[in-house]
Amino acid sequence: MDKRILLSITGASGSIFAERLAEYLCQAEDVSRVYIVASKSAVQVVQHELKPHTDRFSLREVLKDKRSSHDANEKLRVFDCDDLFSPLASGSAASTHTVVLPCSMGTMARIAGGISSNLIERSADVALKQNRPLIICPRETPFNQIHIKNMLTLSQAGAQIAPLMPAFYQKPDTLDDLVDFMVGRVLELLEVNHELYKPWNARLR
Repeated sequence: MDKRILLSITGASGSIFAERLAEYLCQAEDVSRVYIVASKSAVQVVQHELKPHTDRFSLREVLKDKRSSHDANEKLRVFDCDDLFSPLASGSAASTHTVVLPCSMGTMARIAGGISSNLIERSADVALKQNRPLIICPRETPFNQIHIKNMLTLSQAGAQIAPLMPAFYQKPDTLDDLVDFMVGRVLELLEVNHELYKPWNARLR
C-alpha cells in the first residue's frame, strides 16, 4: 500500500514524540510521503521544548524554515495550518493516514464537534468522512468528563485514541526509550514496520 501519512501537531506538550515519529516516517521504506501541519502554538511549543539538532532530523528546523514546503520531489512536505486550499483538505487527494500528535484538548473538541477552522481540523474531518485511519494522541492529565466524552465521540466516529502514555515493561534506560515505545505503538497503528522496541510477546514468535 502506498502510505501517505499526515502528521498534525498541535500546541499540547509532547513535541518530542512528534519529532521522533516524523523522523522515523521519513526513513520508513513503506511510507512514500510524509506531510506535516503544525498550529501556530505548536511551532512555539516545539521551539520551547526541543533542542536544536545538527546531526539528525530536527523538527525545530523543519517548522522554522519550512524547507520541504511544496517541493513535490521531497518525501517530506510542510503545509501551513491556515492553508485550507491544501490538497490535504480534499477527500479526493488526501493522505491515506492521519495522526494528530500531540493532540490538545481544544483541537480534539473541535474535531469531535465537526468544526474545521484550520487544516488540522479539516484534514481530520476528511479522514473520518472518507473512512480513512485517524489516530488521535491526546496529551493531558487528568482527563475531565468533557475530554472523555470527546474521546468517546471520536472513537465512535471511527478514530483510534492513543494517549501518550509510555509503558515500562521494556525496562527503559533513557528518555529516548520511553519516546520510542510510544512512537512504536503509533507506528503499529499505522501498520508501519519498526524495531524501536521489543514486543512483550517476542519470546512467543
